[in-house]
Amino acid sequence: MTISVEQAGLTVVDPSAYAQEHRLHEACALLRRESPVHWVDGRPDFNPFWVITRRADILEIEKNHQVFRNHPRPVLVPAVEDARQAEQGQMLRTLIHIDDPDHKALRPIAADWFRPKTLRTMQESVDQLARRYVDLMAERGGECDFVSDVAVHYPLQVILSLLGLPESDFERMLQLTQEIFGGSDPERRRGETPEEQLAVVLDFFAYFQALINDRREKPTEDLASAIANARVDGEYLSDMDAASYFVIIATAGHDTTSSTIAGGMHALIEHPDQLAALKADPSLLPGAVEEIIRWVTPVKEFMRTAARDYEIGGVTVKQGEQVLLMYPSGNRDEAEFDRPMDFDVTRKPNRHVAFGAGVHFCLGAQLARMETQAIFAELLPRLDHVELAGPVEGVLSTFVSGLKQLPIRYRITDPVSA
Repeated sequence: MTISVEQAGLTVVDPSAYAQEHRLHEACALLRRESPVHWVDGRPDFNPFWVITRRADILEIEKNHQVFRNHPRPVLVPAVEDARQAEQGQMLRTLIHIDDPDHKALRPIAADWFRPKTLRTMQESVDQLARRYVDLMAERGGECDFVSDVAVHYPLQVILSLLGLPESDFERMLQLTQEIFGGSDPERRRGETPEEQLAVVLDFFAYFQALINDRREKPTEDLASAIANARVDGEYLSDMDAASYFVIIATAGHDTTSSTIAGGMHALIEHPDQLAALKADPSLLPGAVEEIIRWVTPVKEFMRTAARDYEIGGVTVKQGEQVLLMYPSGNRDEAEFDRPMDFDVTRKPNRHVAFGAGVHFCLGAQLARMETQAIFAELLPRLDHVELAGPVEGVLSTFVSGLKQLPIRYRITDPVSA
């Protein structure tokens, strides 16, 4: 069915389009061709904004952080939530909610934990954990839901272990993460009212406030202690800033990688020639990881607010107006990528924008790459066969989304004989 440019613009506020990705990609392709900086206005439940669909324009905005600010509207939310935030302030003050000078002061607190030198010390434990989950797949007898049995738990265990949380709390963190990102999905959200959604954030805060108090009394060698005991200008972080820091590490460090791994498996099943190529030549895996990340693009959007009038793509964005950066569109941009709608594990170059750019470039990008490469490096040599075993279902969310159901049937060899 042919849609108009106006309908294409409205598609980006529809959570179901992110679970039915062909709709989203068709709408974004139309916008890239005919209205790459497009004014979206026509849904009374959402405040208007410009949607940015071309990769070059997304990068220009990302790198011009003095003009395009994260505050006060960092992500796309319904108008009622915009109004609540304007009246009561943000419920969170994570790195995605703040600008310099606060961002410049807070980002370094955890940055060293995600640098390549530090991550190399984690490689062995990440590899062992990947092996454990592939072994679990083998124990399942040839059938599992790859999302709920593997993709959800593996990165959750990595990031929460880095924080230093006890394994007994992992399931609680999983539920809270899915609730905070699944506010548009009836199967994920806690309730229907804004008060019930607020309760999710308050539960996070209560948990992490107790953790902060514990780590300040009894410091350890984990990331939780680094955050709890960090000081800016000689003072501990405020309760809001410290708890928010924990929330962004625990949620973004898990849910995005989970979506990447699940989406990567789905892509390989849907493209058996690419799976065969990767199995035949394991040296392709690092590039395949980049292609999986481009293909999935788990973070769908961020918003920025113009601090002054600014011309981009032949359009003037006025001071105070917001722009929506559509990363899945940037990662399918025909001006940058050859055959952008093809999944190609040999793609080079692969300058995707899934991790953003500029000062807000994803803090955990290298860890996400490491985890994704480790699980497929363990799985693919042992995977003799894989196919879908039921319907695939995506999460309804305009922010961070991926698959919530990926039933598969497979044959896995023993690691000794692989």
